[in-house]
Amino acid sequence: MRLSPDEHVTADALEHGKRFLVRDAAWASLAGSLQGGVVLVGFALALGAGPMQIGLLAAIPLMAQALQLPAIALVERLQQRRKIAVVAVTAARVLILSMALLPWVADHANRLHLLIAMQFCISALGSVCACALNSWLHQLLPRDGLGAFFAKRLFWSTSIACVGTLAAGQLIDRWPFEPALYAYSASFAAAALAGFMSSWALARVPEPRMVSHPHGTVFSRLGQPLTDANFRNFLVFMASWNVASNFAGPFLTVYLMKHLGLSLGTVTTLWVASQVANALTLYLWGRLSDRLSNKAILSVALPAWFTCVLALVFVAEPQPHRFTLPMLYLIHVVMGTASGGIGLANGNIGLKLAPQGQGTAYLAAISLVGSLVGGTAPLLAGAVAEWLQHSQLSLAFHWASAYAEGDVSVFTLTHWEFLFAISAALGLYVLHRLSKVAEGHDISERVVVQQFALEAMRSVNHLSTVGGMLGNLFTFGRLFDRRLYSRSAWRDQPGRPT
Repeated sequence: MRLSPDEHVTADALEHGKRFLVRDAAWASLAGSLQGGVVLVGFALALGAGPMQIGLLAAIPLMAQALQLPAIALVERLQQRRKIAVVAVTAARVLILSMALLPWVADHANRLHLLIAMQFCISALGSVCACALNSWLHQLLPRDGLGAFFAKRLFWSTSIACVGTLAAGQLIDRWPFEPALYAYSASFAAAALAGFMSSWALARVPEPRMVSHPHGTVFSRLGQPLTDANFRNFLVFMASWNVASNFAGPFLTVYLMKHLGLSLGTVTTLWVASQVANALTLYLWGRLSDRLSNKAILSVALPAWFTCVLALVFVAEPQPHRFTLPMLYLIHVVMGTASGGIGLANGNIGLKLAPQGQGTAYLAAISLVGSLVGGTAPLLAGAVAEWLQHSQLSLAFHWASAYAEGDVSVFTLTHWEFLFAISAALGLYVLHRLSKVAEGHDISERVVVQQFALEAMRSVNHLSTVGGMLGNLFTFGRLFDRRLYSRSAWRDQPGRPT
């Protein structure tokens, strides 16, 4: 298998490589769904993990991003990004395969420690791969049409991840043999096999020869993004987003299983509902990012995401009821829709703001800043969760009259719910930092919502004859265009205010 750079990358080779990038993302997402996320948290809980251990497992991928610094030196020295990425990510998949042996370890006390150590090694290798891959794709892919391409890539990876997560949840819940931990062995082994297929696809993506920078050290080039005022604002925004999203996000599965008593199979269906919404709207977000701006998308998607985080505080008030599960599905669907726009827009802004030929340093700066501040969020949240484990904050009204007296509880914060409230409050600062980032001309949130609705209607029209009939009955697109034309004509009339 040839892994050295290509002398020339033709247009046909580029299109061929894009197809394999989509396959790589799909196989890698399948591996991640069978080994990470909900499955990993469930496995850790089965091994007896507490809030601090869950926080550490969530912090490790972020903290491992600090290895981007030596990875930059490795990439710059060898200038063989495909070889570095494929070797590193394949080694990580070998470690995933070794995780399948953990349930068989006789020393039960050390199984959790071994899990944490393996996760650190897997994340470290993934960080090295990401550094090489980011620089590789930054040079390989043309800037025009990035939104549509990454939307397609994310769509397939998300769809495959949904299938994998559902399969893992049902496998673990319905495992017929004892002990039940052996179900995780089967899931991890399948994840490793999917990961090897991802490595095979990635090795077939063409790599142009790297643009060399003979002047300056790695450290001096890494400092270049900090001298760019607009990119520096973007780094602060990304740091604040990493803190806010990772403060409560890693503990959502624990909250659903421990506090609400849901099974792992039910939790995986909630996750899949979120990812299905993510996949179905990624194409719409991608078209909007190319037509409008990524910042405009974030100004709509971020408030929606943080509103859902805050809604988790009230979903089981005053106690779990028959509407709790439907409300959780609704929250997960909205969060999935919003997270699709957030992930796509964040990635696109980073690629657009990074100068051509300097992608390694600029994109690594995003990962490094996010790891330094975002990696502390789950650890801090785990400490807060342990400290507030037996605490409660209630808001109630006291009613007293000549006939009766009593308290009416409005809401109560307990244990994990404190983390959701804090995360939602941090979202206000994230929105403030977003306003400091410049990306072309500003577009209002209303325009984004209107265009999103129009794109959704067009998609329904293409997919369904019923949708086409509705489109003929309710021609929102033509009404919206005519309204814009009328406003423009009115303003152009002599004597009208501008």
